[in-house]
Amino acid sequence: MQPSKQPLNNIRLFSLDTLQMRTFHLTWLMFFVCFFGWFGLAPLMPVLRADLGLTKAQVGNTIIASVASTILARLLIGRLCDRIGPRKAAVRLLLIGSLPVLLVGLAKDYTTFLLFRLAIGVIGASFVITQFHTSTMFAPAIKGTANAITGGWGNLGGGVTNMVMPLIFSAIVGFGYAPHLAWRYAMAVPALMMWVVAFLYYRYTKDTPAGNYTEIGRTAAGHPIDWRILADWRIAALTMSYAMCFGMEITFDNVAALHFVDSFRLSLHSAGFWAGLFGFMNLFARALGGWLSDKAGRRWGISGKGSLLAGALLLEGILLVAFAHAPTFVAAIVSMLSFALFLKMANGAVYGIVPFINDNNVGLVSGVVGAGGNLGGMLFGFLFKSDTITYAQAFTYIGGAVVVVAFIVSLTRWKARISGVPAKTAETPGRSSPVTA
Repeated sequence: MQPSKQPLNNIRLFSLDTLQMRTFHLTWLMFFVCFFGWFGLAPLMPVLRADLGLTKAQVGNTIIASVASTILARLLIGRLCDRIGPRKAAVRLLLIGSLPVLLVGLAKDYTTFLLFRLAIGVIGASFVITQFHTSTMFAPAIKGTANAITGGWGNLGGGVTNMVMPLIFSAIVGFGYAPHLAWRYAMAVPALMMWVVAFLYYRYTKDTPAGNYTEIGRTAAGHPIDWRILADWRIAALTMSYAMCFGMEITFDNVAALHFVDSFRLSLHSAGFWAGLFGFMNLFARALGGWLSDKAGRRWGISGKGSLLAGALLLEGILLVAFAHAPTFVAAIVSMLSFALFLKMANGAVYGIVPFINDNNVGLVSGVVGAGGNLGGMLFGFLFKSDTITYAQAFTYIGGAVVVVAFIVSLTRWKARISGVPAKTAETPGRSSPVTA
């Protein structure tokens, strides 16, 4: 049987038989290892803070730097995907981005560490490649689900990083190295992972189901960018939404371990474990948001997708405020997992809408909205660097902002139809699931 050169209309999670499914798994794996390198330092910050003598404001600046550079990188990588294809874009980003991850161990003071964090942030652009590449491989009716699974499993790297990097650090210390050296050597692990995935991505993926851009004759000249689409209010609404959900996610990944150490006096390993649970919600929560977005789209069109997003954001904001005021550690964990559920569902719901805004400029829209997530993370970082605002107060302010954006999204006029998907169709009895084993 000849392999299909069309986007798939189902997701066979345990299959590598087709180009589409090989690409599906390599896109999330690529984002996973980039996330590992991007946030590999976060769970080690208590050690880093002591080693480099960082103040609270300086720690906050490094958090801001780690996400600020990603804003521009995501804008550029979306256009790069449109021009040269996601395969070449991914391989180049992995190889170039691995260098500051590997070399951050050379940092000797606050200034050099800040510059390395700024450089490492560029690999956060890998998310745009993941969403762009997945969108080319699957039919409109399941793009939301496919994007949510690959994005969520990639984001899972944030949870694994919080749990695993302290173990790698401890293992290196166990071999006799001092802590001030161990954290530096530990960062070689994610760099090595990025090299391996770069080879796999180059070897086993193509830009589209029909082949690479060079094979199918697609060129940048034949695919011009239309900057006028940025005047579409829906893009602004999605950008603000992603700032509130993914922006909060990367902020929490950066500060969670410190928050648990400082507020509840946990050890480095315990803080990393509980912070890691937040990231592990990506195993299913973002996929759930994308799946529900697709179901809402089949029944109510893109307006249904918008309503789902607004509801997820509203619950995220309310529960984030509850987390900020949790009176006990147990209450903090319960509320953390609760707001994480709706935050990650909102992530999936956003990118359940993105591929349908403009069919000819998916990379641009993905990049702009993705950059919004990092813009949110950067702005939130200023709250956490302040000497006059506690972490609890910062979480409260962010929760209020999320609620405001939820209402903005609910008032946004979404078009009634999605290209390739009926605006209102009930589920057909006996219809098979788009996600199969």
